Amino acid sequence: MLEKYEATAFMHEGETKPLYVRGTGPAVIVIHEVPGITPEVIRFADWVADAGFRVYMPLLLGKAGKPITPAYAFSSIVSLCIRREFHVLASNRSSPVTTWLRALARHAHGEAGGKGVGAVGMCFSGNFALSMMMEPALMAPVLSQPSMPLPLGAKRRAALHVSPEELACVKDRCARGDKVLGLRFKGDPMCPPERFESLRRELGDAFEGIELEDSVANPDSPAPKPHSVLTVDLIDSDGEQTKEAAKRVISFFRERLLAA
Repeated sequence: MLEKYEATAFMHEGETKPLYVRGTGPAVIVIHEVPGITPEVIRFADWVADAGFRVYMPLLLGKAGKPITPAYAFSSIVSLCIRREFHVLASNRSSPVTTWLRALARHAHGEAGGKGVGAVGMCFSGNFALSMMMEPALMAPVLSQPSMPLPLGAKRRAALHVSPEELACVKDRCARGDKVLGLRFKGDPMCPPERFESLRRELGDAFEGIELEDSVANPDSPAPKPHSVLTVDLIDSDGEQTKEAAKRVISFFRERLLAA
């Protein structure tokens, strides 16, 4: 499924990660979920590229193109928890990998041109797009089922996995007209409702939250509960609410990155 993508790499401050690039137009960074760049993540990235954007898809965990299995997901979760570039329990600070992602956004903007860059994070990477707003080129942040910090306790259920400085930057940008889009299933225990309540409280009308009933999720999903709005829990048929949510993400990119 990656045959249409250029397999390359991006290095920042000595840290190099694999990168898959496809398309022309303004840049959109697609940050995968656990366990990695699965076929369903590639399907969503294809839709973004086909809509007229240049997709940059970094590999942070796992093996690119490998289908999800319970064992594969478990091994990726273990890797996520022990690697220093991810702070899975941090409420008021972001993961160190977001510094690398901000550098990637600058690189992608310089290469692709246009008004700015979009980014969509999923699951463990969901809130990374908020931290990436410290980079001025990042103009279209999307948070799909943001799951960090792990929702252990009331404080973490409501936390946004950003530092006070990053949150102040996001709020300032939103006050000046920027927007943030979020997606979740209403019954998702990994992305509890308190998290979107925090986003609405902090960002006001600048935050657009799409919250779907669990009953509209893909019944053939390998996930034990509806979680991945844009990938395995999506029903790939027009008119299905999950497919319409994916279309809304793409229209958000158009509004923020293509509109005059």
